[in-house]
Amino acid sequence: MGEAPADFMEFAHAHSGRLFRTACLLTGDWHLAEDLVQETLAKMYRSWRRIDRSEPPLAYAHTVLSRTFVSQRRLRRSGERPSEALPEPDGRFDGDPALRVALLEALAELSPKDRTVLVLRYWEDRSVEETARLMGIRVGSVRVRSLRARERLRQVLGPEFAELSCA
Repeated sequence: MGEAPADFMEFAHAHSGRLFRTACLLTGDWHLAEDLVQETLAKMYRSWRRIDRSEPPLAYAHTVLSRTFVSQRRLRRSGERPSEALPEPDGRFDGDPALRVALLEALAELSPKDRTVLVLRYWEDRSVEETARLMGIRVGSVRVRSLRARERLRQVLGPEFAELSCA
């Protein structure tokens, strides 16, 4: 394909960290998150010249990331095998390790679309409308899915962590 355009390289360097954090929350796994970001950037690279830059490319990147995640989960659902133990943390997150593990485990128990809604709405602090646009679903679906996903998260976390689940 040749050398990447300078503005794409600038975009990738500036925003890959933020995309990675979102991907980590979606996948619950560092390696899968890296793969998801790499696939997102590859898709963006292929269509970079056609991307409308009247809006920030980061919004488009989040759309690609979210849809790629949901699509991958749908395709891999039957081949997924649960693990008994989580890998040792590598120190990339700050804060209470037990809390981090509890939240990641709870998010992992949600469906991919529920997890995506919660990450976009409450971690990325996006509006209902923006979340709907990024996921390619209706605004009403985001509201209903968000409500149900928060309730499911509360059930999974239990009373000890109830105040941490999305308000």
